[in-house]
Amino acid sequence: MTVTIGNIVFDRVRYDAEGDVLYLHRANPASATAFDASPEGHHLRFDAEGQLIGVTIVNAKWLLDQEGKILLTLPDRVEVGPEALNDALAATSS
Repeated sequence: MTVTIGNIVFDRVRYDAEGDVLYLHRANPASATAFDASPEGHHLRFDAEGQLIGVTIVNAKWLLDQEGKILLTLPDRVEVGPEALNDALAATSS
């Protein structure tokens, strides 16, 4: 499964339904060398070259249920609607 946000395709997708946390990566998460937070409070991971390789969205389903979208700045601000995340949120792991 893949999830596309803006122009970034994440090919490693995991959703923890119990914690309502969505993990998106486009490289091995262990290769992250820098970490930051988006203005919206989502967790961002970067590789040694400064490329975004991972995003962690806490309360992903709750945000979609409450707001109908998730705002994410990477570095451009994008709106992520349910259609982009429904498959990922249905594929639960615990």
